[in-house]
Amino acid sequence: MSNNDWTLDKAEETYRVKNWSDGYFGINANGNLTVLPTSKKKSEIEIVKVVEEMKSQGVKLPAVIRFHDILRSQVKKINRTFRNTIDEAEYEGRYLGVYPVKVNQMREVVEEIIDAGSSYDYGLEAGSKSELLAALVYNENPNSLTILNGYKDEDYLRLALLGRKLDRKIIIVIEKFSELKNILRLSEEMNVTPLIGLRGKMSVPGKGRWANSSGDKAKFGLTTAEILNAVKLMEEHDLKSSIKLFHYHIGSQISDIRTFKDAINEGGRIYAKLYQMGCKLEYFDAGGGLGIDYDGSKSSNDSSRNYNLSDYAEDLVYGLKQICDIESVPHPNIVTESGRAITAHHSCVITNVIDKIDRYQSSFNTKKSTGEHIMVENMRDLETEACKISKENFQTIFNEAVQLKSECLNAFKLGVIGLDERAKMETIHWRIMEKIMKWADVSESFVPEEFKSLNEDIAPQYLCNFSVFQSAADHWAIDQILPLVPITRLNEEPTVQCGIADITCDSDGKIDRFIGPEGHNKTVPLHEIKEGDEGKYIVGLFLTGAYQDVMGDNHNLFGRLNEVHVFSDADDPQGFYIEEIIKGNSSSQVLTTMQYNPEYMAQSLKKLINKEVVRGKIAPRIGVKLVDFYEDCLADYTYLNW
Repeated sequence: MSNNDWTLDKAEETYRVKNWSDGYFGINANGNLTVLPTSKKKSEIEIVKVVEEMKSQGVKLPAVIRFHDILRSQVKKINRTFRNTIDEAEYEGRYLGVYPVKVNQMREVVEEIIDAGSSYDYGLEAGSKSELLAALVYNENPNSLTILNGYKDEDYLRLALLGRKLDRKIIIVIEKFSELKNILRLSEEMNVTPLIGLRGKMSVPGKGRWANSSGDKAKFGLTTAEILNAVKLMEEHDLKSSIKLFHYHIGSQISDIRTFKDAINEGGRIYAKLYQMGCKLEYFDAGGGLGIDYDGSKSSNDSSRNYNLSDYAEDLVYGLKQICDIESVPHPNIVTESGRAITAHHSCVITNVIDKIDRYQSSFNTKKSTGEHIMVENMRDLETEACKISKENFQTIFNEAVQLKSECLNAFKLGVIGLDERAKMETIHWRIMEKIMKWADVSESFVPEEFKSLNEDIAPQYLCNFSVFQSAADHWAIDQILPLVPITRLNEEPTVQCGIADITCDSDGKIDRFIGPEGHNKTVPLHEIKEGDEGKYIVGLFLTGAYQDVMGDNHNLFGRLNEVHVFSDADDPQGFYIEEIIKGNSSSQVLTTMQYNPEYMAQSLKKLINKEVVRGKIAPRIGVKLVDFYEDCLADYTYLNW
């Protein structure tokens, strides 16, 4: 396809922005990627302009950009969707959602969510002592819930009961029967009445990567017998009225709506039977699992979902209403713990392409030389034949090229040919493969399955200034698709099919699963990087706001990224302003985290350099500059200065 045939519709088809962005990102007439933080056209911001302002303020790439308006928009969207559904269904309970802090524990994220959700009494879910310590301070709304999950020791339980003394609606969810005995003892000791939730171990199997969150093999939850024993124990202590909530959790990123339907049917019946036993439950907590469409396919594969937010809310509200009406029990307040759906869209990683790694060296001289082996001449003749490739001969050319390359490698191992001849053979071989692929791309003839992997074999890698282990942990660990899109030049045809390599020294430091027009691909089309433009071509990795922000590690001592918080502003000439800049880790900071002493290191190096100065091997002036350079590197960003 020539650039004259390239359109913005083709760009959309290639990168599927409308499909995965849920209305928050788009492509404008200038070919630039835009963000619509409130899902409205009037709030549209060109991401490249944000990057330009970042640079003017000394913020180096790679960097995380947080669009806080998206966070606020998502909080409002889930609450309004449930409110509208409840009104339409004439459901008698309220929606009182909670945000699971584990999904993104960053203070700025939690604060924004709490503020945006205040008018809806939107609360928090904590799964550890540290998260509870934060929730006690930041969830000040007396009408919102704080749901406590996870295994609990005595300190965890005391903190929860401290919250009850502050008159907070803190509900301790019993994951393990033994926790209940400790709660009874401590609540009597602290003279406070606990609020208790019971988590059921559902028989409904989960789906996808987190299928074992539900079913008999589930890590958390009470069996039916344990639930009944818990009710009996609470009754014996005259605290049956403290059982306020029934909870289940069937996994994260649920891709198939039928999984929710099955869980609601089972969970709703358990709630109804407990109520009929005299447990005056007020809350039905359907846990997490609300997925997002990472790849835009709207399917039930692991990186997508075959439903939308309205479908999810309707199934939960109408399904629970029907069961309650049949069982003649009150409609409970509905709680969900949706974190991924709230946070994923608001954050992206912006980085620059700094080099290109070719699979073969096309500029190597393959001209005939005196005394070269006959195999090299045969491969060269095959390349001449490949210039006239057709549906009649492409398979033969392919087979012979593969065979000749194999023979070449064996001959080299036996010492029959030298390095120069091997280099010629490999170079010509890949040129032939490239000709075959170019023919296959435009040919209307049948192309065998084995040819489909050729693009991946030939494709170069674009070297990007970031660490997969720090900024895309889920891609490395569980093959999660994360959309990757250039932020400019989308009005130009991307002519290079490539993979993405990071700057770590690990072979796993790469991205090799991308969204494609017809599914998932091993390569992504990007634009040619001209000589001298290294570092100027910028790509974004999107939907990184859930888990990626907090799960990254310091592999190769690459630390946290620079971060900017962006708000839209219709009165600003650019349509936005950077509200806060948070500097990423310096080399000194990550070294300190790993128990190094940067001050000692700098002093030690200075002594070594001074010793060489005394010996006359280094000039004093140069010695001072070398010490300063080392100290500057300690204080500088861990990523490349490009």
